[in-house]
Amino acid sequence: MLCLCLYVPVFGERQTEFQYFESKGLPAELKSIFRLSLLIPSQEFSTYRQWKQKIVKAGDKDLDGQLDFEEFVHYLQDHEKKLRLVFKSLDKKNDGRIDAQEIVQSLRDLGVKISEQQAEKILKSMDKNGTMTIDWNEWRDYHLLHPVENIPEIILYWKHSTIFDVGENLTVPDEFTVEERQTGMWWRHLVAGGGAGAVSRTCTAPLDRLKVLMQVHASRSNNMCIIGGFTQMIREGGPRSLWRGNGINVLKIAPESAIKFMAYEQIKRFIGTDQEMLRIHERLLAGSLAGAIAQSSIYPMEVLKTRMALRKTGQYSGMLDCAKNILAKEGMAAFYKGYIPNMLGIIPYAGIDLAVYETLKNTWLQRYAVNSADPGVFVLLACGTISSTCGQLASYPLALVRTRMQAQASVEGAPEVTMRGLFKHILKTEGAFGLYRGLAPNFMKVIPAVSISYVVYENLKMTLGVDSR
Repeated sequence: MLCLCLYVPVFGERQTEFQYFESKGLPAELKSIFRLSLLIPSQEFSTYRQWKQKIVKAGDKDLDGQLDFEEFVHYLQDHEKKLRLVFKSLDKKNDGRIDAQEIVQSLRDLGVKISEQQAEKILKSMDKNGTMTIDWNEWRDYHLLHPVENIPEIILYWKHSTIFDVGENLTVPDEFTVEERQTGMWWRHLVAGGGAGAVSRTCTAPLDRLKVLMQVHASRSNNMCIIGGFTQMIREGGPRSLWRGNGINVLKIAPESAIKFMAYEQIKRFIGTDQEMLRIHERLLAGSLAGAIAQSSIYPMEVLKTRMALRKTGQYSGMLDCAKNILAKEGMAAFYKGYIPNMLGIIPYAGIDLAVYETLKNTWLQRYAVNSADPGVFVLLACGTISSTCGQLASYPLALVRTRMQAQASVEGAPEVTMRGLFKHILKTEGAFGLYRGLAPNFMKVIPAVSISYVVYENLKMTLGVDSR
């Protein structure tokens, strides 16, 4: 027997009867009850509607738009398991109770800063007996059917936003909950992210190739503009040439993502933290090391991508022919040209990207998260775009030097120079502006890349049966 209790404030308020629901799945003992009317204050209508939409969306397994008794019971059981996991993660003292300090510390570990007064306000909304602590029963009773978004959903709504792909896959990997790892949802997130990255990179490939051409060939004497660059590419190889190098750029997504994820999980264990989610500085350390390992593993593909983007019509028949040609003429060392500036670029990119994103997230939560932690699509897109742009801006000179070193043998008469020598040469001949050649098309692709990857990622999640946050 399931007993559902709704606590509704009605004293001294204008009451309105506005809706009822019928359930065909009621037990035999309740057959006589065919209609349940609900009297609540008129201002609570939106709250009730949010609650109803939320549990119907979560529990409606046969997709008929209604919740029968069995679906409702299944929803409660499944939701209670999730609440138990969150309660245990917040209960730092393992005493079966959550106090204000534990709430502050848990959110601080995740990069969300709130005051103790704000934590006490959260406690008061759930505390029934006035002890200013929450036990398991109070936590469960409040969150099981309450529509107002809560602390765990701050994590859930914001956690997978780093899936945005702008072609520079240097971001810190996503973290997955115990439940996601146990149910196998983590690999579906990775597949959805990989598919989103492939579509995003393909759609923005012309801008990416233009960036590479400007990084390598543009100078004071050859001031290549965006329109002129596109015209030059089409005149030399036709419209298809705009996508040169995109094949290898898409192919490297899968191995790089898989290696980065596995390395990240191992580094987390090596750090020895018992937290499900890492602190900000731990995420930066683990993410940077995982990124370095992944980039080291697939770096020859990075060199191939640059060479394929710079090739002239008929120079190579394909990726394998390009690889054979490089190996025969330049040796194995050619596949690691530009490796040092590439590794050095990971730290400023990942660090600034993560720091700016966390700052924007905290600012939004402090100012606008009154009744919900859900930032909405546009806020996520804006935060992801700004943080990624700042990260690229900081690491761009290293990326330019890396690309020029990768392309040295493909440019006629180009001398073999070191990273330091190339920096000095660019500053001497082109000034500081020379370190930012190709920046315009690089920034032009950020907004469409982030938008496309987000839309495709959300649709692929639905196709793969991943629960939406």
